Amino acid sequence: MFLYAFGLVLLFLVFRWLRGLKRVPNKCEKFVYITGCDSGFGNLLARHLDEKGFRVIAGCYTEKGEDELKKICTDKLTTLHLDVSDHEKISKAADTIKTLVGQRGLWAVVNNAGVSVPTAPNDWLLIEDFKHMLDVNLYGVIDVTLSVLPLIKRAKGRVVNVASIFGRISPIGGAYCISKYGVEAFNDSLRRNMAPFGVKVLCIEPGFFKTSVTDSSALKRNFEKIWERLPQDVKDEYGSDYMDKLRLAMREKFEKMSDPDLMKVVKCMEHAVAAVHPQTRYSPGWDAKFFWLPLSYMPTFISDAFFLRNAVKPKVSVL
Repeated sequence: MFLYAFGLVLLFLVFRWLRGLKRVPNKCEKFVYITGCDSGFGNLLARHLDEKGFRVIAGCYTEKGEDELKKICTDKLTTLHLDVSDHEKISKAADTIKTLVGQRGLWAVVNNAGVSVPTAPNDWLLIEDFKHMLDVNLYGVIDVTLSVLPLIKRAKGRVVNVASIFGRISPIGGAYCISKYGVEAFNDSLRRNMAPFGVKVLCIEPGFFKTSVTDSSALKRNFEKIWERLPQDVKDEYGSDYMDKLRLAMREKFEKMSDPDLMKVVKCMEHAVAAVHPQTRYSPGWDAKFFWLPLSYMPTFISDAFFLRNAVKPKVSVL
C-alpha cells in the first residue's frame, strides 16, 4: 500500500514538472512590472527577465538603482522611480505604464518590494513602527496591484505577490509577519476574484535568503536603536545582558540559516511569470519546504514549545 502511495506521489510530481516546462510565447511583446529592483530578488529578476526577452518595467526606490540596471540591461528595460508607500508615485507609475503597454495590456506585476525593520518584541514597539512596515509590505502590494489591475485583466496576465514563509508562521514580533499574513490573504482573495477574467494570481513564499531584508548587521542596528529608546523598567525586565545574548543568537543561528543562492527564488518568480501552467504557490529554499512549512502545520503547543525553547529569554522569565 505504501509503495502505491509513493508511486502516485512520484507520478504527480513528474507530471507537474513536465507540465511546468512549457513557456508563454511572444515574450518580446509582454511587459512585466517589478517593484523593489534596487537590489536582491527584484534586481536579479529584472536582469533575468530582460535576458529572457521580456519588456521589463523596473520600479526602483533610488536613482542609483535605476542607473545600475540601465547599465547592465538592454534598452528594452524601462526604469521608474517608485516608493510603494506613496500613493501619488504609484499612480504616476501606473499612468506611465498605461502609455507604455497600450492596448496589449500588462502581462505581469511582481510585488517584490519590502522591508524587515523595525522588528523587535512587540512590547518594545510603538504603533508608528507597525504602520511604517504595513505601508510598504502590505498596503504597497495592494495599492500597486490595484493601480495596474485593469491593464493585467486586458492582457489576461498574472499578479505575482512575494510573501514569505513568515506569512505562514510568526516567530518574531513587529509588523513583518503581520504584513506577510496580510499579503497571503490578499493573494488568496484576489486569485479567486480574478479567475473568471483569465488572470492568474501566484504567491512566492521564500525561506531565509541572504538579502537586505535578512541583513544581520541592519537587524542588529535595528534592535540596538529600539533598545536605546526603551523605558528603564522594560530594560530591567529583559536584563542588561539581553542585547548581548541576542547578538550572539543572531550570529550563531540567523546568519547560518540564510541561503546565499538568490536564484532559487528568482527561478520561481520567472516560472510564475513565464510558465504556461504556473504553480499557485512557490516555497523556495530547503528550510521553507522541510522545516518552516511543516512546523506551521503542527499543533500550536509544538510550535510554541520549539520557539520558546530556542528564544532569548528576558531576565524575569517564568519559563
